[in-house]
Amino acid sequence: MYKQGDKILYPMHGAGIIKEISRKEILGEMKEYYIFTVPCGEMDVMIPVDGCDSIGVRPVVSRGEVYRAIEILGMESTEMTGNWNKRYRENSDRIRNGDINAVAEIVRNLTRIDRENKLSAGEKKMLSNARRILQSEIMLVLEMSREEAYQTIEEAI
Repeated sequence: MYKQGDKILYPMHGAGIIKEISRKEILGEMKEYYIFTVPCGEMDVMIPVDGCDSIGVRPVVSRGEVYRAIEILGMESTEMTGNWNKRYRENSDRIRNGDINAVAEIVRNLTRIDRENKLSAGEKKMLSNARRILQSEIMLVLEMSREEAYQTIEEAI
């Protein structure tokens, strides 16, 4: 169980800090929820305490792991299927997994594809989401501003 002030990553929303743990009644059932703030999207998210493992919530990574992800941004692109629909499904699964290195690869690969061929609207949205997730973890771990984290990503690619 996490506590107030812990830095966690919720794979579909990004990294944030647990602001409070509260009990709420929803559909007639009392449950505990983490209320955490995502600095990149400037929003609060409620996560059921008992469902954290199944949705991939994890503590933020170490500084070394963030530096490794930044390194991945500068590496050669990995081969991805040319079929955008299949690529979209594969990348969605990888984002839901919550692995920072996989998210960094997605950001790198989709950014480069977009610069050459332009992405579909769905993949543009995916790229934006993946970039926000990566940016939020960089911000929290390296104690950077939103703009500094964005710039770090751009320069690495």
